[in-house]
Amino acid sequence: MNLELNNKYALVCGSTAGIGKATAMALAAEGVQITLIARNEDKLKTVLSELPQQRNHDYIVADFSNPMELKSKVSDYISKHHGFHILVNNTGGPAGGPIFSAKVEAFESAFTQHLKCNHILAQAVVPFMKSESYGRIVNVISTSVKQPLDGLGVSNTIRGAVASWSKTLANELGQFSITVNNVLPGATGTDRLAEIIKNKSAKSGKTEEESANAMKSTVPAKRFAQPEELADAITFLASARAAYINGINLPVDGGRTKSL
Repeated sequence: MNLELNNKYALVCGSTAGIGKATAMALAAEGVQITLIARNEDKLKTVLSELPQQRNHDYIVADFSNPMELKSKVSDYISKHHGFHILVNNTGGPAGGPIFSAKVEAFESAFTQHLKCNHILAQAVVPFMKSESYGRIVNVISTSVKQPLDGLGVSNTIRGAVASWSKTLANELGQFSITVNNVLPGATGTDRLAEIIKNKSAKSGKTEEESANAMKSTVPAKRFAQPEELADAITFLASARAAYINGINLPVDGGRTKSL
């Protein structure tokens, strides 16, 4: 299948590790010119060196806890270089814990790093997408938008807000050949999952292997996803082949989510 992604430009957030890095690699393999964005410049340089070198890939250093700085840096980059056909919104999730004991500041911080920054980036990239009659915004969020996850109170709340924002945006932008979709990862082999397993182990008294196996037992596939499997789904949604898929929540979770 020809995804028709050659010579497209993509801005990939959180692209120094995990799903973000895998997505940058997958898109680059399809001929997309990648601009990585994250806060750690050393890690950005490392990933940049690993990308297929047939295109002039680049990076932006920005901290998503400072949305005005993010807006300034991305706008400046677009004015000096080029716009983007593809935006992959991907930011690490908030710390776990029960919702009742969560501090108000935790909600505010997560809302800023996820919804506000997603919105800033969408506003920055959409004008170019309109001019090209081609746009793909893919938000990496969580299966919690379909089925809230125990012990992730702040994350459940903010992810739900992002999903609602995304669906509303999809309805507004569809007329311009711009799609907005959400990919919902299940348990995926990332640093974030390792942290969750470690916390579960500490609370339960079980070994980390036992905790991991207990999590795998709830997945019909009986295993965790690899970041590359999420990247494949994102890459398809970013492609010309997915032009009539808009406003959806796509679980990539091995069948774990119980709802339809």
